[in-house]
Amino acid sequence: MSATSLRARVKAGRLVLDEPTSLPDGTEVELVAVNDIDDLEPADRARLDVLLAESIRGHRSGTGISADELLAELGVTR
Repeated sequence: MSATSLRARVKAGRLVLDEPTSLPDGTEVELVAVNDIDDLEPADRARLDVLLAESIRGHRSGTGISADELLAELGVTR
């Protein structure tokens, strides 16, 4: 079975799809609410964003290390 992603919004207590769908009548779907709110305070979110950006830059410039190297550094054996 393949998965199809659909977007919908709640309007007057009902789910309304953002676009038409070609799913046949009677198709069962599973709904998962998307919550754009996280638990981080703004200062923590800003610090995380900076760390992620630095990590991405390091990876792109080739200065990062492999997952195996990181695990070895942490003393994790596989």
